[in-house]
Amino acid sequence: MSDLLTKSFRFSDPRDLADLRTFALRAKAIDDGAMRLQAAGSVLAAYVCVLRPRLLGEDTPTILGLRTMGLAEPSSTDVTVPISAVLDRLARAGEDDVELAVPPSTVTESWTGVSAPRSGWELVSSVPDSELRRAAEAGITEVAGIVPDKPGALIVNNARAAVWGRALDESGVPAGAAFAALTLGFLADGDQNLYRAGRWFRLTGTRGHVLMRTGSGLGLTSGL
Repeated sequence: MSDLLTKSFRFSDPRDLADLRTFALRAKAIDDGAMRLQAAGSVLAAYVCVLRPRLLGEDTPTILGLRTMGLAEPSSTDVTVPISAVLDRLARAGEDDVELAVPPSTVTESWTGVSAPRSGWELVSSVPDSELRRAAEAGITEVAGIVPDKPGALIVNNARAAVWGRALDESGVPAGAAFAALTLGFLADGDQNLYRAGRWFRLTGTRGHVLMRTGSGLGLTSGL
């Protein structure tokens, strides 16, 4: 539910606006879609969708990118807005600005109904960033090799589902998690902690989080 009284978010550090802009630009390059801005108290969570099933019953996992930022003023807000609208407002921000106006236009996206649990996460293992980078680059090359010069949407979708829905290893983490971590700029030279809660996985590093829901279809879960 949206808090209609919230007109803007005030951040505790001006660098958060620059970080959010970089995150939004990377997400827009993947899918010129939407960003979910969910504030709870002094924390703002910004979600974007990297991959999701587009056809009933297909094997593409739902994969979300998440960045969190500290707020100087508490808020209780949950809105989904076009990424382009967020970028328009960030483009007007000065170097020392700490305020982001909430775009007035909202959108409806199926993936916003698929919310990861807040608790119940169990640490599974750690995954080197270098391993995820290799898997992502190999997958990108494989998709490019499958897709012809002038593909239709169905061919592209099927290629992505085949490559990114494949498990990285025995843990069951989909290869699309590596793609998300690379393209959103979450990989450095360290490790990502891998957590699991039911059908959900989470890769967590110093730069952000990748959330993955395994299983086919566009089913909804109880949420955040």
